[in-house]
Amino acid sequence: MNLFLINTNSHHHQEKHHTLIFHFENSIQSLFSSSVEMASKTQTTPETVAKEIVTEFGTFIRIFSDGSVERPSQSPLVPPSLNDPNTGLSSKDIEIPHNPTISSRIYLLKITNPPSKFPILVYFHGGAFIFESAFSKLYHDHLKIFASQANVIVVSIEYRLAPEYPLPTCYHDCWAALKWVSSHSNHTNDTINNAEPWLIEHGDFDKVFIGGDSAGANIAHNIAIQAGIEKLPYDVKILGAILIHPYFHSSNPIGSEPIIEPENNLFHKVWHLVYPNAPFGIDNPRVNPLGEGAPSLEKLGCSRIIVCVAGQDRLRDRGVWYWECVKNSGWNGKLEFFEEKDENHVYHLFKPESECAKILIQRLDNFVQE
Repeated sequence: MNLFLINTNSHHHQEKHHTLIFHFENSIQSLFSSSVEMASKTQTTPETVAKEIVTEFGTFIRIFSDGSVERPSQSPLVPPSLNDPNTGLSSKDIEIPHNPTISSRIYLLKITNPPSKFPILVYFHGGAFIFESAFSKLYHDHLKIFASQANVIVVSIEYRLAPEYPLPTCYHDCWAALKWVSSHSNHTNDTINNAEPWLIEHGDFDKVFIGGDSAGANIAHNIAIQAGIEKLPYDVKILGAILIHPYFHSSNPIGSEPIIEPENNLFHKVWHLVYPNAPFGIDNPRVNPLGEGAPSLEKLGCSRIIVCVAGQDRLRDRGVWYWECVKNSGWNGKLEFFEEKDENHVYHLFKPESECAKILIQRLDNFVQE
């Protein structure tokens, strides 16, 4: 079954944003609306006067000659909190056993008496695989809103970033995290390494979702593919996957994508930075779901998928393409589509109080609660 929905009721009033968030919004939307060139020059700030920038993508990332990395567009990190006054949510940071340990932030709704069971969403943040964090204000604020409105437990994964940890590291981290979450489904199992009581006491393991935005949506797709190949602990099933403005690409332009030589194509450059040894390059199955050697989309290991796109997003046509590919793959699940015609990439993160963002959250709420 396919559900197709386009929203054209945009909210256009000007909003005020924290300076860092505004800077980040302009930066990330420039990545998905225009070309940003790499640079090689000398940094002139006192802290880095002796260091040469050998690779730079706008204000997203700077890699220096000594191997150090800066992320100027990174939004500020914030601590978790108990009993948030606006939402009633509690959040805390937890460690997922792995080698090395994977950090994450978990969000739990205010518990009533008797205690309730809630769907579980394992979330993967965006940021082109090179920046952002599960602990950033941008994602902390967004997931507080989503968890409280959709009545879900959210486990937001702090996967390792490229270029320090090239792909496929992030996929391995996120799969390991999902396996650990799933291991809590056996409530009598005393062998869970670093068991999390919030999951054991309040998680509904018949309603496990995965999701993410941008690069995080790419990760969600790849995790769903993995779940179709390899079983999760105790045969936990992924009920649904949420892909918001997914990050896909290939060597062949589609739709409105410009025809650009690979050496001048920003997406090719970023992909080479994050996955320098990728078999088949930009057509690697991780970023091109129909690339050579890609598993059939028919084997996606979830029962439902929603693909969300934004009309002004450079990745919009790829999201539509992915939705069409899944629809025509023979996958036996429920596929949904949502488009916000007049907005740009991850608009809901930067304008959470806008009408468009509220409509998107409500759409995702309906998807989870269905």
